[in-house]
Amino acid sequence: MKKVSMYVCAAFLFFGCSSNEQTAETSETMTAETETMATEEPMEQTDMAKPDIVALASNTPSLSTLVKALQAADLAGTLQQGGPYTVFAPTDEAFAALPAGTLDNLLKPENKQQLVDILTYHVAEGNVMASDLSDGMMVKTLNGKDLKVMMSGDKVMINDATVTMPNVEASKGVVHVIDKVMLPPGM
Repeated sequence: MKKVSMYVCAAFLFFGCSSNEQTAETSETMTAETETMATEEPMEQTDMAKPDIVALASNTPSLSTLVKALQAADLAGTLQQGGPYTVFAPTDEAFAALPAGTLDNLLKPENKQQLVDILTYHVAEGNVMASDLSDGMMVKTLNGKDLKVMMSGDKVMINDATVTMPNVEASKGVVHVIDKVMLPPGM
């Protein structure tokens, strides 16, 4: 706040108050500079300041289909209240790549258990950061089945899905965005 006050005072001294138009422009410039400084200065973010996994996904446009699926499966509350969880989150494009009609069919109330099985295959207990993963590692999911981690250079794969954005931290866990919907064995 002291920086903002100093900038505003300096602006008045430097530019003067000869016209309302000039003052308005200076104010807009100072607001833009203040916003830029606020985003550049690192802030210590506590878990309480971070959104939960569902809020994080809801605020990420490329994960809107995942949010819709979590709500249809009644899993949103679990991810918001429990945890910590690690979520391998398929993008909208990943859901769109499923065979035609698959997603619509899974979202029907009569197919809720199948949707739950698929979604819980994308969730593991605990905070598993990318640095915790190793080549050949098996990750136990909430549905009881394992995911296989494969690493090659900078590329990390979970089963046959590529991690496109790792380590997106949330208040109740971590999200790794992936490019494919993974189906549990036997589906």
